[in-house]
Amino acid sequence: MARAFWKGAISFGMVVITVKMYVATESKTLSFNFLHKKCLTRPKQMWYCEKDDVYFTPAEMVKGYPYAKGQYVVLKESDFEKVPVRTTHTIEVFGFVDSQEIDPIYYYASHYLEPEELGVKPFALLREVLLKTRKIGLAKVSFQRREHLCALRPLGDILALHTMHYQDELRSPAELAPPAQKLKSQELEMAEALVAEMTKKFEPSAYKDEYRVALEKMLEARVEGGEIEAIEAPKIEAQDLMAALRKSIEAAREKSTARK
Repeated sequence: MARAFWKGAISFGMVVITVKMYVATESKTLSFNFLHKKCLTRPKQMWYCEKDDVYFTPAEMVKGYPYAKGQYVVLKESDFEKVPVRTTHTIEVFGFVDSQEIDPIYYYASHYLEPEELGVKPFALLREVLLKTRKIGLAKVSFQRREHLCALRPLGDILALHTMHYQDELRSPAELAPPAQKLKSQELEMAEALVAEMTKKFEPSAYKDEYRVALEKMLEARVEGGEIEAIEAPKIEAQDLMAALRKSIEAAREKSTARK
């Protein structure tokens, strides 16, 4: 586990729980470097200032907020730690809700919370009461230069903290609404039967990024001077919905039988 990137306390009513926060996920996407096309050399990143007619490095940059045209308020990294909100050092729990009340579209990142020595018992108490009541804690905490709305839930022996979008950050899907469709009872019954055949337990280890695996194989082939043939996009044509459902059920049954 990487080092904790945030330390503070959970404020739960008048109870204070000292904790450390860790990033819970990591990207496995393959990384590529920008190269000079002529000689395949990595370029040095430089920035150009028209006013002074000089090139400079990112180390010589500062962050400025534009309050008027061409006018900026400059802040240093240490200034961001001085923003006067309680949630800079505190995960402030302000309520509890049933988990199904929160649509998954609100979630965008996950973190782990571990108790510090002084917070072990109250941490265990909060975790246990969330398990018993089947509730999720709603809270706010500040890091990475913003105050996050977040949800706390039990995860094994620790707590998971999921950062959430605010309501005004969600785009409305109203313009995407398709025209109303009248579905036949037979179509619904067949679709329900297909869902039943395809229902399984969620086993995270059973899934992997097939694109990354294929990309790695393609890179290996390029290194060895070979090529890999691309997969053509499937042709989408009008179909008989009932026939497609029937064939899907048969295929799902065959796949289920093969696994036994």
